[in-house]
Amino acid sequence: MIKVYVSRKSAFRCTVFAVLLMGIEPLLFGRKTQVIDNQLLVKRQDSALLDSLLHSDARLLPIVENAAKYELQVIYTQIDRDEQDRPHFTQHSYRLDARQYFNPASLVKLPVAALALEKLHQLNKPGLTRTSPMAFGAAFRCQTAVPYKATADSDQINSVSNYIKRMLLVSDNSAYNRMYEFLGQRPLNERLWQLGYPTVRIVRRFAPCDTAANRHTNPVDFYDAQGKAIYRQPAAMNSQPLGFPLGPIEKGQGYYKAGKLIREPYDFTTANYLPLQDVTDVLKAIIFPAAVPENQRFDLTASDYAFLSRYLRSTPHESGFSAYKDDRYFDAYKKYLFYGRSSKSHAQSSLHIYNVVGMSHGYLADVAYFSDATQRTEFMLSAVVYVNEDKILNDGAYEYTSLGLPFLGYLGQVIHNFEGKRPRGYRPASSE
Repeated sequence: MIKVYVSRKSAFRCTVFAVLLMGIEPLLFGRKTQVIDNQLLVKRQDSALLDSLLHSDARLLPIVENAAKYELQVIYTQIDRDEQDRPHFTQHSYRLDARQYFNPASLVKLPVAALALEKLHQLNKPGLTRTSPMAFGAAFRCQTAVPYKATADSDQINSVSNYIKRMLLVSDNSAYNRMYEFLGQRPLNERLWQLGYPTVRIVRRFAPCDTAANRHTNPVDFYDAQGKAIYRQPAAMNSQPLGFPLGPIEKGQGYYKAGKLIREPYDFTTANYLPLQDVTDVLKAIIFPAAVPENQRFDLTASDYAFLSRYLRSTPHESGFSAYKDDRYFDAYKKYLFYGRSSKSHAQSSLHIYNVVGMSHGYLADVAYFSDATQRTEFMLSAVVYVNEDKILNDGAYEYTSLGLPFLGYLGQVIHNFEGKRPRGYRPASSE
């Protein structure tokens, strides 16, 4: 019998959001409510199948046999089609625990990209599209301006479309900052809560801004092709600081600041928080919107979904985006699961990987949907691992290339090989 996966967390989502709407979000998710919080977060139960797969390849064992040290979390989702080609999902998880904080780094770019497109759609302004030129002002400390610039090169226009391409193709941080500013801190988070992600916190730019400065976002203007302003968004400020679901979070034994080693744990308490389950569910909602309950779908057009899928799948070279033609962006760029660290691997033409990655402070993560046209198989795979042997943060001495990236590459290969042999009643009708 085919199983359809439904997160146990979602059973609480309507109740949690109702409480949020009552205006007591800081009380529910503040530091004094850890007991309430723990009740909301599901107790971990590892999948015997995934445990077996993780122990089936000796190349995975250095991480797997020290999984607590490396803070390993993995989600493997099998996808089976029925006779109408409808997908059904069976999730297998290993050490999945939303209470185990990890720095999501660039994983936050996925929901931000989707919400930026959604906001454009909901603004419903004549002539305003994802390709409309943008300009940003500066109205508070830590803000930088981006003036309007007319150009005949469509790839050089500062637009929602191009910012999202930069985010998804090469994980550009400046592009993320601009979409964070366009959305505004509180509207961004409130919309994610409304969609069923009540503990998510996306509260920081990727810039050295303090907590207060990140609550302030820039004025934004949009223009038509002739340079006439078609929409003006004033500067905004989130007047109510957000609570943090896990309370105080400290990592490591020291960190560098302004070139000086501080012999204290690094404080992540007010950092971005995006659990692996939530970002996996966001990717599922983008790739398989019809499989998600209607009230948890992004308000996007078919064109928007196709746009996101294209740039989640594309490598920089095949995207055709002119900024990423040089050799720095090799064929398997940013596809950690399956290709690992190799800059020489040629991406397999039949294997499409739709993904978003994160790499920061020793944390390495990849959240992906795999579709193989030759095997006619598909699955989802998400993983995060922490590789920081010296326990010092901001020193640049992380074991990304020696431990983290090889592990993710081998993990993707193991699951892909297993999927090629796994019996299924119906194969997907299309690999795209």
